[in-house]
Amino acid sequence: MSKRPSISFAKFAAVENGTAILLLAAEGKAAQEAESVVGQALLSRIIDVSDFKGKLAASLSTLAPSGTELDRLVLVGAGDPAKLKADDWLKLGGSAFSKIGKAKHVSVVLALPGADVSGENAADFALGILLRAYTFDKYKTKKGRNDESRDDKSSAKITLLVADPQAAKKAFANAEAVAEGVILARDLVNEPANILGPVEFAERIEELKKLDVKVEILDPKDMKKLGMGSLLGVAQGSVRPARLAIMEWQGGKGKEAPIAFVGKGVVFDSGGVSIKPAAGMDEMKGDMGGAAAVTGLLHTLASRKAKVNVVGIVGLVENMVDGNAQRPGDIVTSMSGQTIEVLNTDAEGRLVLADALYYCNERFQPKFMVNLATLTGAIMVALGQSHAGLFSNDDTLAAQLFDAGQSTGEKVWRMPLGAEYDKLIDTKNADMKNIGTRFGGAIIAAQFLKRFVGDTAWAHLDIAGTAMGTPASEYNQSWASGFGVRLLDRLVQDNFEG
Repeated sequence: MSKRPSISFAKFAAVENGTAILLLAAEGKAAQEAESVVGQALLSRIIDVSDFKGKLAASLSTLAPSGTELDRLVLVGAGDPAKLKADDWLKLGGSAFSKIGKAKHVSVVLALPGADVSGENAADFALGILLRAYTFDKYKTKKGRNDESRDDKSSAKITLLVADPQAAKKAFANAEAVAEGVILARDLVNEPANILGPVEFAERIEELKKLDVKVEILDPKDMKKLGMGSLLGVAQGSVRPARLAIMEWQGGKGKEAPIAFVGKGVVFDSGGVSIKPAAGMDEMKGDMGGAAAVTGLLHTLASRKAKVNVVGIVGLVENMVDGNAQRPGDIVTSMSGQTIEVLNTDAEGRLVLADALYYCNERFQPKFMVNLATLTGAIMVALGQSHAGLFSNDDTLAAQLFDAGQSTGEKVWRMPLGAEYDKLIDTKNADMKNIGTRFGGAIIAAQFLKRFVGDTAWAHLDIAGTAMGTPASEYNQSWASGFGVRLLDRLVQDNFEG
């Protein structure tokens, strides 16, 4: 896990040393608290000379003017203060952190003209700092001169100067729990597959017991007794045995039905006998991004003592080529009793989720289920990498997920389901096949999953384009984004906590 900068909150005061960070609104307008750091006239001169327009997340770092005890001055644009959303505050925090260099003491004046910066805003700004500070370099024994080492930045002591420090501290407690969940998810996805197999992943999940999460791990014998032929078929080509991990957080009323999150955890996907091309196959260490998000979410909910009952279930397998591997044309029987003709062994994630979803629904009878999976390349063709695909049998749940995505910046876009797609997975040899036509691949995959959820409210998030390899942002410079943790935490906070 990467080092983290120290963050504290204090009342507005004079900034007399180290690095000062000031927020500026559009057209370079500053609050009085910011102007007092170097004086209104001097700040205006710096803004004019640098032509700094105060656009959202734009930043400028300069040597501090003579006559002050400061080392550096950093300006961060906030755009129109009236239009700032939670995700924008994360961008501001990440942008600010990117400019602190080797500073050991940093003071951030969180004030904007004509706007009140709340404790929640300050906490989101701090969350942006923590997420931007993340780096995955645990396997680098040496750092070259051109490597971007964050060791110096991560040792910085950052003080956020705010109107109400107590409100900011209270809000930051939740934000810090979110950061821990996102960072855990990023760590899991970034780990190489030779280090993180199904067994090792399950061991990482068992560490959640320290947070009072109940954890149960099923091995292949347990799953065979349950009839999970769909999941086990995927795993049979690997020498590394499958695991099904069940996480339970009891933060709500004792007998209240839980809400459930299910994740695809293919720790490495070679494609099996339907082997993938060599180019880019290394990235298939991240094919467990859904399971990582569910694990990170449970960490966050337990850390902040969320007042809700939650179940998290992840199917952990490795899809490999072997003499014992599943073959195209094989027919397997899922836990539901439905049979599946496996026509492509690289359409394996849906086979894992079929048993995980059915097991979750039968055992826990949740209010709803949301599954996350790096399921199809087709969703990236449809939506690129700025939205995850959302499929659902429940309009209310779909709307709640959309709103949570708009709030957090982890955006989702609803895709269709329907009988015309469902019939594309019918086959004369079994109850269904695991692929359809070459068109609408992401929809067909979702339609396959729908056959295993019954009448329970359900949503499927295809996060293939958003969980790994996404474009860098102000608060994520990592190959693994941790997508889903903030989205689902917001879903829970806004709709399901007592």
